[in-house]
Amino acid sequence: MIRLTVLLLLSMTLLTGCSGMKPEDFAGQEPRFRIEEYFAGKTRAWGIFQDRFGKLRRQFVVDIEGTWDGETLTLVEDFVYDDGEIERRTWKIHKTGEHSYEGTADGVIGVAEGKGYGNALNWHYRFALKVGDSTWNVTFDDWMFLQQDGVMINRAKVTKFGFELGEVTIAFGKHHSDQAAAEMATPFSAPARQRGAAL
Repeated sequence: MIRLTVLLLLSMTLLTGCSGMKPEDFAGQEPRFRIEEYFAGKTRAWGIFQDRFGKLRRQFVVDIEGTWDGETLTLVEDFVYDDGEIERRTWKIHKTGEHSYEGTADGVIGVAEGKGYGNALNWHYRFALKVGDSTWNVTFDDWMFLQQDGVMINRAKVTKFGFELGEVTIAFGKHHSDQAAAEMATPFSAPARQRGAAL
């Protein structure tokens, strides 16, 4: 009897897991995440990319300058990777409804679609990812969760043809000091080199 109960609970868990999260699940959660407010000004983030086996492949720091003109949120992101690679990406994000957004950026194929409720925002988009000398068209399922004290946690699953390639985890924080901005220039010891790869 106990074994049967455990099996039933496991089956229910697996079925629930397959259904996935929805942004609406976080309605009413605080602090309220409004992307156009959070990213106005300077933001700093630290991230890692792990492959589907959990192996850490890349680490990076990104400095973000955001401006909101009432209609468009422009984000200029400057990445510095642990191997010295640098990259700039610019996002243009439009609020299309009370809970919906659309965004375009370098490398994004078509339009990214976002939906936010409470402290969560979920993006779905396709991206032309440079891998060595090749370019892979991959899909991002990208979740952002705003926490207290201006901290935001971002987790994104990267898939191709439905198969998971890996996961990106990023922690965002607001910074205001000129010293913090200056330190951003050289977050890793490796010499910088320009390339367009995202991961």
